[in-house]
Amino acid sequence: MTKLALVTGGSGGLGAAICTKLAQNGYRVVFTYNSNAEAADEVLSNLEGSGHGAFQLNVLDEKAIDKLVNQVSEISDELHVLVNCAGMTKFVPHSDLEGLDDDLFDKIFQVNVRAPFALVRAFENQLRKAKGCVVNITSIAAQTAIGSNIAYCASKSAAENMTRSLARALSPDIRVLAVAPGLVDTEFVKGLDDEWRHQQEQSTPLKRLAGEKEVADAVYAATDVLTFSTGSTISVDGGRPLGS
Repeated sequence: MTKLALVTGGSGGLGAAICTKLAQNGYRVVFTYNSNAEAADEVLSNLEGSGHGAFQLNVLDEKAIDKLVNQVSEISDELHVLVNCAGMTKFVPHSDLEGLDDDLFDKIFQVNVRAPFALVRAFENQLRKAKGCVVNITSIAAQTAIGSNIAYCASKSAAENMTRSLARALSPDIRVLAVAPGLVDTEFVKGLDDEWRHQQEQSTPLKRLAGEKEVADAVYAATDVLTFSTGSTISVDGGRPLGS
């Protein structure tokens, strides 16, 4: 039987790499996108195999999540993998407390923490039937408290704590892990200031940034290789917390 994987935020660079990796390894992949249908179509057209699908989803919309459950259930009543990759942030200097207003703070937590929980809750039955695995994409910022803004760092720390809580609550039927990338060399990051990117590389012991494929490999390892692991965070950060 072909295994089914659901990836939220699958039209972005990192999400697309995860979808590609899973499809290459025999998964039937369905993924969500927020607004960029063109990007979603491109990802979908490049996936190996057949039967894949893309669905528009606002992860903050409870009714939309219920609709997604119905759409996925029409494909299968078993969900083997759920990857919570959808996320959001905005650059606000950590010293600019006024710049991090309440609305932005709340939305970051809603997208990065509440939404992954809502997806797990919504698909619990399908995941249990499949003895499935949940992978939450977090960040090195959960450990270093260095990132795009204070709320983002805190939200990723909360997501890792939630990963451990869910792993305990859903055992033994469902494994729950987190994958925590360092700065990933996406197309967006490649377009940033070269000097800044060089500084980030040099502050990492392995002297480079993470590749999207390396993060996708870690997700696949969590789902299909590390089958006796749950509640853990897999770091893909080049040793960044160790310093240079």
